[in-house]
Amino acid sequence: MLFANLSPPRQKLLLRVSALLNLCLMLYLSLSAGWSVASVSPVAGPLTPLTRDTEDQHQTFSRGILNKYFEDTSSEDLRSHSVTTESKPSSKSSSSSFMSTFSLAENLSCYNQPIEFHQGMRNKYWVLYNYVRAEKVFNCNESLTYTTHGDFSFLDNLEPLLARWQGPISVSVYAPGSDLDDTLDSILYFRDCTHSDLVRNFATFHVFFDMAHIPASVPRHTSLLKKRLNCEVPEGLDPNRTEATYRHRLGLDYPVNVARNVARITAATHFVFPSDIELYPSPNLINDFLAMVKRTPKELQRKQPRVFVNSIFEIAANHSLPDNKSELVSLLNSSTVIPFHKTVCPQCHKIPKALEWPAAEIKPGMNVFYVGKRTKPFQHWEPIYIGTNEEPLYDERLSWEGRSDKMAQGFKLCLLNYEFHILDNAFLIHRPGIKTKKSLQSSLKKKKISAQNDYLKKTISQEIKKLYGARKGCEMF
Repeated sequence: MLFANLSPPRQKLLLRVSALLNLCLMLYLSLSAGWSVASVSPVAGPLTPLTRDTEDQHQTFSRGILNKYFEDTSSEDLRSHSVTTESKPSSKSSSSSFMSTFSLAENLSCYNQPIEFHQGMRNKYWVLYNYVRAEKVFNCNESLTYTTHGDFSFLDNLEPLLARWQGPISVSVYAPGSDLDDTLDSILYFRDCTHSDLVRNFATFHVFFDMAHIPASVPRHTSLLKKRLNCEVPEGLDPNRTEATYRHRLGLDYPVNVARNVARITAATHFVFPSDIELYPSPNLINDFLAMVKRTPKELQRKQPRVFVNSIFEIAANHSLPDNKSELVSLLNSSTVIPFHKTVCPQCHKIPKALEWPAAEIKPGMNVFYVGKRTKPFQHWEPIYIGTNEEPLYDERLSWEGRSDKMAQGFKLCLLNYEFHILDNAFLIHRPGIKTKKSLQSSLKKKKISAQNDYLKKTISQEIKKLYGARKGCEMF
């Protein structure tokens, strides 16, 4: 034998050394194999840290898809951008405010959401969420968010709206092609160059455009606030401007429901108020509404889901707006104010108890005046209401030019058995100037209206019935 000439003690020592060497060799081989798997996987390529971009491959896209359309910046700025779909990136802050619950009422609480810039795709559009952010930040229970939309030519409504609202507003702006330049000039002008800080303090802007009409240059959100060099009125806001916008030159339809949804889903507060940018709310609505919710009156203790409806009116041109219901009723009696769309589409805003609402006793604060349903004879009703992000989104296949763009959403609410709590002292006033059929006629495109109505009846209505079932009295039109 190999060890026959060795003494027994030396044989035992050699066996122990041999066993130790074998153990060391096995450890070395196992560690080497582990390193190879981590660094040279032939299937996955280089090892990628597990981040939000890799957690769900079905919900996200690889980084940098849109970055080539942005101006050159430092590599650190590049790392701060990611391309996502619906999902929002997690907050950079580990603050406990995003994990804590905030109370709205005895049995109602909410969580804060981070408001951070991110890019995303919706249908055929790129969206730059939270592109320009408001300076003031609110906990989810501290306010309501007014969510609205338009193109840059409508942004002059923000100051008069915010003067009455005095709270956060989420604004989605459609800016295809070269309209982005006018959009940014307008946002920064109203933010930095007017006589108040309302837009700067309260307005957060989201910008979106068609993938087929991506602007030639899209500034990074971090550079925007340094962009404005002076406070001259932007060319796009000049009332004497004769050049058509990019959107109008190319005849692009306004994707109204994409705009509505983008503005709504980015709101940081529990309650949201999806509305139009030319509708101005009654003053002190936020405080009165939150106080009512905190009281939890008997109407709010019902089991059915609910939204809170505001009555809507138009006012004569060049007239000052009413500050409370008492002034509104006085103007109604003199016909200076009329119900919204009374001369254009009265059935669209035919609201339950519309005649009783102005005559009712005016009580302090805010209360539920009446609980209605969107059933006959109110099946055409397109209410504007305070709700939450629990309500169905608006159908993004519908355009503003085709009209009836909120009908599908109203139909869904009916099928879900929603109650419409009409508020007693809350109202909306349209920007001064009463619409008539004659004044509206020039903007109507009958072929598009007919095609969209046909699509609503034959396609969308059938889809909704399959998804939501049927309920007696609920109709699309």
